[in-house]
Amino acid sequence: MTGWRRWEGPDLVLTLRVQPRASRDELLADATRLRVRITAPPVDGAANAHLLRFLARQFGVAPSRAELVRGATGRDKVVRIHAPEALPPALASWLARSP
Repeated sequence: MTGWRRWEGPDLVLTLRVQPRASRDELLADATRLRVRITAPPVDGAANAHLLRFLARQFGVAPSRAELVRGATGRDKVVRIHAPEALPPALASWLARSP
């Protein structure tokens, strides 16, 4: 595993930190962390559902192909994207370096 991302066959597993109630939805990456800012509040699972829909759009997959693996109640989460169709431009260079 390299930092915040790893490939498991065709699936991409991301370790990320979520900031709810942001002014806009966005992905931010550096060598040590992937941060996701989302507009949804952390109430009754709304932020997790919004996060999975946002990531599914970014990776060009159906929402059912984005899965929360760990971290349902915290800001640090592990998400699996089943066979991503596209890579978000902000992450393409980072993800291409991962074996």
